[in-house]
Amino acid sequence: MAEYKDYYQVLGVKKDASQEEIRRAFRKLAAKHHPDRNPGDAGAEERFKELNEAYTVLADEEKRKLYDTYGSSGGPAPFGGVYQGGTASGPFAGGQTYTNVSPEEFAGFSDFFQSLFGGFAGRTGSGGNVGADPFSYGRTRTQAVPAAEARLDVGLLDAHRGGPTTIRVEGKELELNLPQGVRDGAKLRLRGQAPGGSDLILQIRHIPQPGMKLEGDTLRLQVRVPDHVAALGGKVPVATLDGNLELTVPPGSSTGRVLRLRGQGWHKKEGGRGDALVEVRVTVPDALTADQKKLYGQLAKAAGAASGAAEGAAGAGKEAAVVD
Repeated sequence: MAEYKDYYQVLGVKKDASQEEIRRAFRKLAAKHHPDRNPGDAGAEERFKELNEAYTVLADEEKRKLYDTYGSSGGPAPFGGVYQGGTASGPFAGGQTYTNVSPEEFAGFSDFFQSLFGGFAGRTGSGGNVGADPFSYGRTRTQAVPAAEARLDVGLLDAHRGGPTTIRVEGKELELNLPQGVRDGAKLRLRGQAPGGSDLILQIRHIPQPGMKLEGDTLRLQVRVPDHVAALGGKVPVATLDGNLELTVPPGSSTGRVLRLRGQGWHKKEGGRGDALVEVRVTVPDALTADQKKLYGQLAKAAGAASGAAEGAAGAGKEAAVVD
């Protein structure tokens, strides 16, 4: 039996708290415990996930009712088909929201959540577009009314961080809370929020971030490295999902060399994060000062002398081989 979780205690609200009180409590605690505001604190991410899970349940009237009724029993609700459209996860603001996201995000919640809300009915298919309406319509096995679908474009950095965001549907503003690390293609269900009162299914699309490219859980980056740093080694700043970090460049690094930043990639399905692979791009000054020209001249002479000495050594070695 999964260990019982007191979601009211997690958010610090009373059991008769209103939806507005629950929303305010979550926003305050989420801002305080967000991992971006607590660098180096390993417990902040777990605390943030716990807050997300509590809010997912208490901010939805149906889930809250099921939790109040069956939560203390430690078993699943006796009518698993009530949550249509796949697996559930991710906190969404407001009592009329509903979730429908990918299995890996649902798996990120606790065993208690999954044991209580683990019964789900699958989707069938969807039809085509209707006229000029930007929403396409489909049906789930247990829904009596069509669900509307729309695309939600999310910046790569916003998808990584997650958190509260506001969208506009038919002139009405809706507030939802993106799951941290929501994946491209994931679907979120907002119950009763589409035109006509049907469910609104939002399919996430990542907006590309300049200089960043996702390949599964791996983040591809590039970094500009001054030629003297590439030759001698040193540290350069590199823009990552978590802001600028210092990258140690080994001596003798050329353009195309790839360096690894562990744990700086995308959120893995099983927990943790992938790596970032940073490609070195060696740069030279656009315009040289007089001192720089002088130093580059000295460098060229030194390189030429070294090359000549190497060629002389190679020639002597070859001649000696012939005499022998």
